[in-house]
Amino acid sequence: MTTFKTPRTIVVTPKAPAAIGTYSQAVNVNDTVYLSGQIGLNPATGEMVDGIDAQITQVFENLKAVTEAAGGSLNHIVKLNVFLTDLGNFAKVNETMARYFSEPYPARAAVGVASLPRGAQIEADAVMVL
Repeated sequence: MTTFKTPRTIVVTPKAPAAIGTYSQAVNVNDTVYLSGQIGLNPATGEMVDGIDAQITQVFENLKAVTEAAGGSLNHIVKLNVFLTDLGNFAKVNETMARYFSEPYPARAAVGVASLPRGAQIEADAVMVL
């Protein structure tokens, strides 16, 4: 059994897709919450939503659900990582982010990748400070 000197709390919500591997939706350590990557899965059906626009929106809805389950909001995110299978969709990410975040915006990285789980076109993970 692993013992941690610093207590950690596992964050779980049915309002975001259940973990599909050996990870938690998020982990809170001293009010810093590490959110696992979210893809465009509909939490009610477990199915990928259709199209890049719907996937981007679903990713932010899933992140929002996890931040709220952890006692925060998207505006508590200090670092956001976005992974795209086509960096040509970066402008669409910016447009959608403007609907979900307000200034000051979090620090962010956007990375082009060859593929993502379940055929997703976008994945995002984050760090949030409460």
